Amino acid sequence: MNVRTAPRRVVLAEYETRAVPGLPEDVTRTLVATGAVSASRDLDGTLRLTASTKVGLVRAGDLELVVRPKLGVARLLWMVGHTRDPAGWRDDDVNVDPADDLVAALAVAFTNQAARALAGGPQRGYQPVDESSSVLRGRLREADQMRARLGAAVPLEVRYDDYTTDIPENRILAGATRRLLCAPSAPAPTRAALHRLQRQLADVTPLLAGIPPPPTPATRLTRRYQPALRLARLILANRGIDMPPAASPGTVAATGFLFDMYAVYERWLTASLRRELERHGGAVDGQRVVHLDEAEKVAARPDITWWQGTRCLAVIDAKYKAHASVPTEDLYQLVTYCAALGLPDGHLVYAGGSPITHTILRAGVRIHAHVVDLSQPVPVLLDQIGRLGAAVLAPARR
Repeated sequence: MNVRTAPRRVVLAEYETRAVPGLPEDVTRTLVATGAVSASRDLDGTLRLTASTKVGLVRAGDLELVVRPKLGVARLLWMVGHTRDPAGWRDDDVNVDPADDLVAALAVAFTNQAARALAGGPQRGYQPVDESSSVLRGRLREADQMRARLGAAVPLEVRYDDYTTDIPENRILAGATRRLLCAPSAPAPTRAALHRLQRQLADVTPLLAGIPPPPTPATRLTRRYQPALRLARLILANRGIDMPPAASPGTVAATGFLFDMYAVYERWLTASLRRELERHGGAVDGQRVVHLDEAEKVAARPDITWWQGTRCLAVIDAKYKAHASVPTEDLYQLVTYCAALGLPDGHLVYAGGSPITHTILRAGVRIHAHVVDLSQPVPVLLDQIGRLGAAVLAPARR
């Protein structure tokens, strides 16, 4: 009788370093290839793994690596959800145990919300169907009939509306269910719940990860679906790992689920400032290409810029780190952006530290270092964003 043993589990926080003795070289190389960790050895040969800012879970060989966000799982998922749907995302969409790892928390939250959405059975709706039929149903697609059948009486090329469960809302839920079933680490009761969801949605075509989900406007009939749909969109948009055996020399197969905290922070800040600044006109852009030289051969991508037509009103860089004093390289970066864009003020937004303004000698450029405390309750955090927006707006108006 074969007994399946649980994988060895290593848990790290962001940036944490831990000795992991006895880890095979191919597993180590695989973990490094995912970007979740870097590896080094002490003088005595002890292997140490250092977590990056990619958080989540990776399973490689018989090892399960968990990298936990310093902010906590619930706050991370709120930031990702709020970025995608600032008006619709609710803090109680994700109600998880703080000790849960990211994948388990996401799976538990999704199964709970999806079970509520499907409690009365999957929603049905009318979907257009084009098919060949021996009888006339709906209406005849005359042009297709002439092209495909060359005047033959049957079969008929018809189009009709089918009242079915295979609607966009259910496809999104089915796609997220399948995505989570492929991910490691979901607790056994949650996996059982995911299989129940899969059976409920057996007649639905799952939406594939990587394909943008179609719009699903909230209506009276689909109101109960909205919390589950918000989580499902997050799951389908997230970067999954599916590394086949020998994807690169000396590696093993790996699966997993990772969020890059730098990208999460930058996208959340971009979406939040867009709501604050665009109320005053113009358009906020993320990672827009700007040229630093007159010949337009040196390009850069500031994290966030605010434009009125072709005129830049503000430049902001997101820094997912705390600072005791503003690093010199961050000042160099913003001074260069300000010079190229013709701005007297630039803004750095840190995830910790103290606010300060530096005025650059003889250049007259002011670099404002702002701080948002991501650990604060959501209303306080949003109030901080409001004050940040006002601070960016003030010099732009001058």
